[in-house]
Amino acid sequence: MDGNGRWATNRGWPRLVGHRKGAERVKEIVRCAPDLGIRWLTIYAFSTENWKRSTEEVVGLMSIFARYIEREADRLAAEGVRMRFIGDRSPLNPRLRALMAGIEARTAGFTRLNLTVAINYGGRDELTRAMRGLAADVAAGRLAPEAVTDALIGSRLDTADLPDPDLVIRTSGETRTSNYLLWQAAYAEYEFTPTLWPDFSPAELAQIMSRFGNRERRYGGVASG
Repeated sequence: MDGNGRWATNRGWPRLVGHRKGAERVKEIVRCAPDLGIRWLTIYAFSTENWKRSTEEVVGLMSIFARYIEREADRLAAEGVRMRFIGDRSPLNPRLRALMAGIEARTAGFTRLNLTVAINYGGRDELTRAMRGLAADVAAGRLAPEAVTDALIGSRLDTADLPDPDLVIRTSGETRTSNYLLWQAAYAEYEFTPTLWPDFSPAELAQIMSRFGNRERRYGGVASG
């Protein structure tokens, strides 16, 4: 969900105004996703590298996250949305961690849309944490090296209970993956749009989904027919 800060700066406003607008856009996209056939939606809210931003911006973002959970909990539950989080929670403040755990528990039984929010997430960090755990098990004699498989690695990732993504969309005109779902997106399709996140509409998402539906996904094989 890239481009919040630029959206605000282009209008002469503080960057946090763009982040608040971006949070409003999240609500719209979450609301329309099931009608577009989307059952699993993961959004990249805060990366492990985002701590490099100013203290004001980081504190403001954490406040926006907490406010979103508090204000949207009832609506998400009413609309059958299950919400969960990936990423390293340990550096987050206790109040935010409690809110995250609370909404995960409250929405655990819903299936209309599986919404996952990546907070303090980085693909390299995720893999590093997983590899440390596997290495510790091997060193302790609990795991044989030859028992390490793709499936076992996947089971140690933050996304162990989630399917791999079919489609990754990046807004704002940037054409890099930025450390996002590096393992999981091995065979994902990618869409890069110049639209800044606060301007990314349900209509544009529908257009992207239509294009995605016309792609032939071969997973390393050859075209059928």
